[in-house]
Amino acid sequence: MKKLLVVLLSILCVLSLAGCSNGGGSNEGGNGGGDAPTEDEVVFVKLGCSGPLSGDAKVYGEAVRNAAQIAVDEINASDSKIKFEFNMADDEADGEKAVTAYSTLFDWGMQVSLFTVTSGSGAAVAALYDEDGIFAITPSGSATALVYTDEKNFASNFQMCFTDPNQGVAAADYIAQGFADKAIAVLYKSDDVYSAGVYDKFNAEAGTKGLNVVYTGSFTDDSATDFSTQLTAAKDAGADLVFLPIYYQPASLILKQAKDMGYAPTFFGVDGMDGILTLEGFDQSLAEGLYLITPFAADADDELTKNFVSEYESRFGETPNQFAADAYDCVYAIHQALENIGYHAGYATNGLNADLAAQFTSMTFNGLTGQNMTWSENGEVSKAPKAVIIENGVYVSVDE
Repeated sequence: MKKLLVVLLSILCVLSLAGCSNGGGSNEGGNGGGDAPTEDEVVFVKLGCSGPLSGDAKVYGEAVRNAAQIAVDEINASDSKIKFEFNMADDEADGEKAVTAYSTLFDWGMQVSLFTVTSGSGAAVAALYDEDGIFAITPSGSATALVYTDEKNFASNFQMCFTDPNQGVAAADYIAQGFADKAIAVLYKSDDVYSAGVYDKFNAEAGTKGLNVVYTGSFTDDSATDFSTQLTAAKDAGADLVFLPIYYQPASLILKQAKDMGYAPTFFGVDGMDGILTLEGFDQSLAEGLYLITPFAADADDELTKNFVSEYESRFGETPNQFAADAYDCVYAIHQALENIGYHAGYATNGLNADLAAQFTSMTFNGLTGQNMTWSENGEVSKAPKAVIIENGVYVSVDE
């Protein structure tokens, strides 16, 4: 009996040790601890995002949500063993609400993120993503404050869109190439981190390029409905091109008020203008001839763009904008990085963000918004900008 008891205890001990060795991955480091997956093992990664799904900027949030869902559905239907659960919270493009949305997503178990849709929201939560060690890449939050500040670089925060400084430079360079003989007025929103950031770099580059800026006007959130003073000043100064580094909602009012006063310059915007054609109640004819800098042209003839545009139009009844294209690319870039590191069910929890960041700063990515995209150590993307013009209610690529 005594021998039997010893044997039984020995068996239990062996089983106990075996149970310990077959557990999940280690929480130390980011080297993918734990057992490798079996051939048919599928792992779901929780992908979060917040953006405006209501309010004035909802066109942006809806575009990001729609395109991200297309990418998630395609990946989940593929033979890849890495799938996604996608959850997007409404932050109404408001910093305080973005913090609440972040908490909701964190409690849900978010593992990676599309960050936020707008810059103001992103600036409010950038440090939270960094502190909690959650890898995040924003499709459209272009302020540098999302990826670094004067005091700190947020090591696992990245951007798929151009940063504000890069947009300012690209706009000035494009105007210098195609509109060097124009007298230029600039109208920007001084209390908005996005608009002010683009303007500051544009202004510096305009001086370097010798652009003829004859008037600069600004407005704030409290004065974003009546632009008659600024438009009159621009007209009186002889400006025949007006640069608008602003979002589409105030731009729609500017276009309407300019027409009402008989002022018809060439208007030129950046990526915040994308979405104006789907603004509820907007007269699309007001945007005829509007130029904007963007990384995406829906009329491009490559197969990836054609398939994406076709699917988006089929599902949502409208042509996708740059925000949608960048969101689609974000999902696929995250998926590529997860595949590269061999992510699986036993992968170490701590260190995943660092492993993904290491991939993004070493890999190249081909997507809708650029070929051979790379990222710097501070999270900024390198890709070539494009220019489009609105003709007959659609975006048309401009030959540079």
